[in-house]
Amino acid sequence: MEPKWSPSGDWFFYYGNDKVTANSTDNSESYRHSTNKGSENQQKIHLYSVTSDELLSIDIGKETPSALTWSATDSSLYFAAQSTESTEDDDRLYEAEWKDVIQYRRRKPNYGSVIQRIDIKRKHGKLSVKIHSIKHVDFIVTELLFVLSEHKIVCVSYAPIIETLSEIELYAIDLRDTSSLIRLTNSKLFEYNLKLSTDGKHVFFLVYPVRLNNENFLSVQGRLYSIDLTNGHIAQWGKGFQGAVRDYSIRSEGGVFILGQLGTNVHVYTQQSVWESVSLLSGWHGSYRSISSSKSKQYSSVAVTYSSFEQPEEVYFTKDIDGLPWAKSLTHENQLLSTRDLPRVKLYRWSNPEDNRTIDGILHYPPGKFEHKNLPLFVLMHGGPTGGSLNQLQTSFDTWAPLAATEGWLVLEPNFRGSTGYGDKFIDEVLCEMLSRPGKDILAGVDSLISDGIADPTRLNIGGYSFGGFLTNWLITQTTRFNAAVSGAGASELVSLWGTTDFPTYGASFMCGLPWEVPEIYRKESIMNNLNKAQTPILISTGAKETRVPVDQSYILERSLTYLGVPVKLLLFPDEGHAFSNNPWHGKIKVREELKWLAQYDHLSSLGTEDLL
Repeated sequence: MEPKWSPSGDWFFYYGNDKVTANSTDNSESYRHSTNKGSENQQKIHLYSVTSDELLSIDIGKETPSALTWSATDSSLYFAAQSTESTEDDDRLYEAEWKDVIQYRRRKPNYGSVIQRIDIKRKHGKLSVKIHSIKHVDFIVTELLFVLSEHKIVCVSYAPIIETLSEIELYAIDLRDTSSLIRLTNSKLFEYNLKLSTDGKHVFFLVYPVRLNNENFLSVQGRLYSIDLTNGHIAQWGKGFQGAVRDYSIRSEGGVFILGQLGTNVHVYTQQSVWESVSLLSGWHGSYRSISSSKSKQYSSVAVTYSSFEQPEEVYFTKDIDGLPWAKSLTHENQLLSTRDLPRVKLYRWSNPEDNRTIDGILHYPPGKFEHKNLPLFVLMHGGPTGGSLNQLQTSFDTWAPLAATEGWLVLEPNFRGSTGYGDKFIDEVLCEMLSRPGKDILAGVDSLISDGIADPTRLNIGGYSFGGFLTNWLITQTTRFNAAVSGAGASELVSLWGTTDFPTYGASFMCGLPWEVPEIYRKESIMNNLNKAQTPILISTGAKETRVPVDQSYILERSLTYLGVPVKLLLFPDEGHAFSNNPWHGKIKVREELKWLAQYDHLSSLGTEDLL
């Protein structure tokens, strides 16, 4: 959870506990293991005053808070935490009957969350707090939003295993009568990022659509919606925009600012009302990652985070949105990167000869070798598939193209079919061809780089994380042209992945059905069915507590390749899930070893230049 400022701006809260525990909010495991009792550590919410330099730490019990929001004043805030309503007698009776046996899918009567209010009072110069229980709900709460004008709390429900998106919806609780729970949406979409309109009557939210089995599906990109709390009407903002909505902010004078991705760039757009069209604002070429605007009608100031290929990300501020091209940098956290000899970057474009579809990619040249020829190539693929490689300077455990380029690689980041920013049809074209269609796009890009004399055909390498790992594992079964591969959190067997992932709905949507409904598609897209053709040495990395792409997928791949005599190594990172958010050393070690693996095997000449299929 991100820190949030109080209504007056005098306080902000942040979350912490006595001892950090790994993946304390990983509810998919507690769902599988229904006897899980949660953390044994005392959880705390911390409040800090920027005016008085006071720090107030509030004990909230042993359950990790999943959502927090301020009320209309600094005197109270609301939080949600996993329910702990069962009594010791209930637990004792359960354990007497079942001991340590796990009843999969069984939900205890207390399953869900308790929404509570913290009241803060100052008396004789001292602060005191009191916690009140507001309501128990039978789902996990991921977001809370206080709505003063309607005397309501709006929340987002969530399921630890997403088998149906009806479990991810918006609800409201009337604080004047908390006995009822009002369902606001039934959209079959993934709602998140709640914000309140300036009139206090509309709740805005982003959606990430996912197809449900046996239902019609329009595989659109990220979209922005609002719901009128007075009549329940839901409206889409940004209609007609062909790209993906990545973030937004409420304008103090009404309407919204939208961060919209088209191609490899994310620009700032504005829309004054739901009936008006979206307008592109003047700004810098590159990617705006987040935006925040003043809530006061007296001001129209805006803060953004921005980056581009040559410009590391910083926070920028402007007193008026019209001054965005001249925004002032508020931070210099990445100034060191500006002093380094960074890779030069350019957009590279090619066509897939199968259907003549134009594909974009980003080329990162080694420092001092811009537009040189015959360079060793490393293809680094983004996650998703509904993600995208952008015009930004970013290096993380899963996106490290600039770092690889500084090590001497020409790095290609392909925005293959399924990537956002290129229209809904571009995503739809991977349906029923989740791996094969993007894979052909990527191989066509490699062919084009070789044909143009840019890439050395004897020094080709490939890698990616999450869906990029899927594609890595797929491509080493389709060709022997790559000297080395590095795969993170990638699948190896799609049927078992559907059966063990915490998000089965997502994968099934791109496969056009369940394994027994479309077995021919699962066979056609199968990595395991073609694994005996793999010869590329591969380094596999995964979190030991991974549930999105469960760790057994990496075990299956490692064992299979070992039996086949293909050089393979598996790295398991303790206490890490899909996001590698527990220990920063793990991400560093992962990338370090991937670079070593590429260097170790790149000296080998290509095993063969012909595709296997």
